[in-house]
Amino acid sequence: MAAAFLLPALVLLGALVVYPIGYSLYRSFYDRSGEFTGFGNYVTLFTDDTILTAIRNNAIWVVLAPTVATALGLIFAVLTERIRWGTAFKLLVFMPMAISMLAAGIVFRLVYEQDPDRGALNAVWVGVHDSFAESSAFPKAHPGQESPLKPGGGGSFVTRTTVEAGVPVALPLLGVPKEQMPEEAAPAKPAAEEPGKVTGTAWQDFTLGKGVGERNAPDASESGYPGLTVEAVKGGEVVESTKAAADGTFTLSKKADGAQLRLPASNFREPYNGVDWLGPDRALPFVGVNFVTLSVILAYVWMWAGFAMVLIAAGLAGIPRELLEAARVDGANEWQVFRRVTVPLLAPLLAVVLVTLMINVLKIFDLVFIIAPGDVRDDANVLALQLYNSFVDRDSGVASAIAVLLFLLVVPVMAFNVRRLRREVRR
Repeated sequence: MAAAFLLPALVLLGALVVYPIGYSLYRSFYDRSGEFTGFGNYVTLFTDDTILTAIRNNAIWVVLAPTVATALGLIFAVLTERIRWGTAFKLLVFMPMAISMLAAGIVFRLVYEQDPDRGALNAVWVGVHDSFAESSAFPKAHPGQESPLKPGGGGSFVTRTTVEAGVPVALPLLGVPKEQMPEEAAPAKPAAEEPGKVTGTAWQDFTLGKGVGERNAPDASESGYPGLTVEAVKGGEVVESTKAAADGTFTLSKKADGAQLRLPASNFREPYNGVDWLGPDRALPFVGVNFVTLSVILAYVWMWAGFAMVLIAAGLAGIPRELLEAARVDGANEWQVFRRVTVPLLAPLLAVVLVTLMINVLKIFDLVFIIAPGDVRDDANVLALQLYNSFVDRDSGVASAIAVLLFLLVVPVMAFNVRRLRREVRR
């Protein structure tokens, strides 16, 4: 009777689990043409650069992702016990679990966009950066032909000769499209002569139309460079600086008499466009983890930290409060209670969460496939993705060998989990 009841389950188990495993093992000894190669496909696993990258990235995933997700889950679970809106916070953190990997990958692909106008992460990053180092409105500006300005080194420009008080200075520049000029820019006008002072004009010396305007002389059809920094330099030192008005005019005191005027490189700083999170050849120093792999891992942690938090919170609820109160009565502070009482009591549960996530990341595919752009997908490659790529390339022998390797990697972790669960049941 028992065999009759178990037979349907055994048939399904054999058809859906045992047979695929056995056939994959069998197929891994044959090449794409169906010829027997022995362990040739397994040799390929450890000699092909692309597959070696996938193995290395899988090792990074196994070490980094479960550890960070479990640690964040523990922190969230402990903190939510102490705040009024703990249940609402848990709901928000757990909510990403309701999203499919595909949808989460699409969301984070947009989050990591290089363009700050589209990528949320770079929009925040650029906003913070520009709060401390604002970019210039004139990144492409440069002197034209027969200009009184010359390169001064480091991206700056200086006047070819020294300036005199009472003699207006012309600082003509080119290269800024009209539509990119600041809104406050006004029509340029010649600087007035002021006895005992150095005056001048910095402006866009270009007017659309043949034969319109005079070179190196401002007129109303051209725009001033508002906010442009002008420095007076003597003996290599800045004696005075000022900023141009909306019409490009500026005024310096008598201290600038006999100095060279310099337009510092800060006037022409390129706009900061943030970090190319998914770009090639970017790695964390001293770690070797490339940015694209780290970016995908962060997306995974965003999804699975809630899973860890919920399980750990359930474990916290089962800890006898008398033990915590006894530790506090004995003089332990909150950090000591957490480190010496809470964590040891949660250790079995933390191990189960950690091992479960390890098994999960060994099979990661969706997030890497969606988030990593095609030109850097090899840098973020993992074994499950390489298995898919091998099947697409009709190399089922290598794909089967990868499947067997994944199976061999998962089995010890699953065995560890089962042994721990059985040990807990015996207790």
